[in-house]
Amino acid sequence: MEDREIFANLVTVPPVFVRLDGRAFHALTKKLAFARPFDDRFSGAMEQVSRLLVAESGLSPVFAYTFSDEISLYFRELPFSGRVEKIDSVAASYAASALTLALGVDEPLAFDARIVIATPDIAIEYMTDRQGEAWRNHINAYCQQALVSEGMNMAEAAEKLRGLASQDLHEMMHQRGVNLAKTPAWQRRGILVSKKPVTKEGYNPVKKEAVTVQRSTVAADRDLPLFSTPKGQDFLKNLISGE
Repeated sequence: MEDREIFANLVTVPPVFVRLDGRAFHALTKKLAFARPFDDRFSGAMEQVSRLLVAESGLSPVFAYTFSDEISLYFRELPFSGRVEKIDSVAASYAASALTLALGVDEPLAFDARIVIATPDIAIEYMTDRQGEAWRNHINAYCQQALVSEGMNMAEAAEKLRGLASQDLHEMMHQRGVNLAKTPAWQRRGILVSKKPVTKEGYNPVKKEAVTVQRSTVAADRDLPLFSTPKGQDFLKNLISGE
């Protein structure tokens, strides 16, 4: 029956990003009564999923960058001989299973996945763009929740905010006592999960002497620089190149 299988015989070459987006998570946030505009439990679960994708999934991305219900995985080398359909399906299904476990829910969750072809320079541009989207998401989330708390429904709030400039949204929240530039960094700039080298003290029983060994650990950075600044660009260059 293999001759009746339909599959895309499409392959790609690194470097690439795999971007995962949560599907229909609005119902999930309502059911679990997540705090608005941002919920620490959901953020922690997405960080945990990112850690598992980096360290345990077998996909071995260099890093994961997450905000809201989105995760971007960066690859210098690709699993499955670069088969796009295989990479997308495994990454999306693994992320969905990991988030289901992290949140302890009893209903299925789903992510979609797409591959973004990159070069080192485009990878820097991509990460700068995604952090910009994290910032826009952050502003809109605060403003929408403010309007909802004042009596509007979600549709009315979205319509009220449509087309407003960033400075107008800032002013709107400033009038309500919230400085959007002072909210937690992870809400504004996202979370990065990557492997980092660590030096550990050990003991060699054969030589009976203390030794130092290099190991790697998976760490999450919740206080990222602004990628559009010179400092942020240098951070990304080192991250993308592995230096």
